Amino acid sequence: MANKKPASRPAKKPAATLRRAAAAPRTATVSQFFTSKGGPWGKCFLPRAKGARRFWLVKSEPLEFSWDDLLASPGQTTRWDGVRNHAARNFLRDGMKLGDLVFFYHSDADPSAIVGVCEVAHEAYPDLTAFDPAHDGYDPDSTPATPTWFVVDLRAVEALPRPVTLAMIKRTKALAQMALLRVGRLSVTPVTSAEWKVITALARG
Repeated sequence: MANKKPASRPAKKPAATLRRAAAAPRTATVSQFFTSKGGPWGKCFLPRAKGARRFWLVKSEPLEFSWDDLLASPGQTTRWDGVRNHAARNFLRDGMKLGDLVFFYHSDADPSAIVGVCEVAHEAYPDLTAFDPAHDGYDPDSTPATPTWFVVDLRAVEALPRPVTLAMIKRTKALAQMALLRVGRLSVTPVTSAEWKVITALARG
């Protein structure tokens, strides 16, 4: 997720690799994401019981990479690359673990909505696009020896029975503190287990 004005983009990138929309600027406060005092967001970094699953949300513009593009990818799996915001990177790198469930959210859509569920198929590893001078996400400060940016592999699990729109989320009292609403420009955010249940219920009517 770039934190500068995006360079020009190709009309469509291969399904196996993604370029995300701009996230919050690097000046955003991130200290709240590191300790249990940070509420549900900080708690997502705490040690977990063996086999425990946590929940997340990732965003992608459907004209760039959609849920249908994920389904069409080899093994219905893709690298979630191009994240260029430190807070989003920390959620992806330090929070996401194998088997965690992830909402797939269409941003800049009409309407913007959660449309599917993925799972983490591979935990964080260096984002190779950051090393490529020809790529929009190139970062000369990130090197193979000391990578700054990371990716995870996400695999499709299921489409939601009906999309859960941003308007639905905003008018649901139990979701008022959801990170999607509180730090809405981040491309990767945690979802509490209670929020996951509420959204799943909305999707199933």
